[in-house]
Amino acid sequence: QVQLVESGGGLVQAGGSLRLSCAASGRTFSTYVMAWFRQAPGKERDFVASSWSSGSKVYADSVKGRFTISRDNGKNTVYLQMNSLKPEDTAVYFCAARGLSSSTYEFWGQGTQVTVSA
Repeated sequence: QVQLVESGGGLVQAGGSLRLSCAASGRTFSTYVMAWFRQAPGKERDFVASSWSSGSKVYADSVKGRFTISRDNGKNTVYLQMNSLKPEDTAVYFCAARGLSSSTYEFWGQGTQVTVSA
């Protein structure tokens, strides 16, 4: 079992920055693929970015060049640095984890609200 706790959300003006953090429990953090998803009001949950311990990263087209995912396996934490924020980035952001051999994300955090004002 992995427990995930997000933090760092808040209200920011368009063009600003925020850094989200996700702290994970457990001793096998480095074996998990970590990801961020987001869900805007009335919309489905969308993929934002993912990170492998190997260093590989994947981003949604909508955030490429603006968001950066990183992880510190020593601290069991994954981060999402969000720059040049836009009002359309407003959503609840969720941290998620899956095993390398799993096709679905098995563990989810409770989410943190990010609101970008125009």
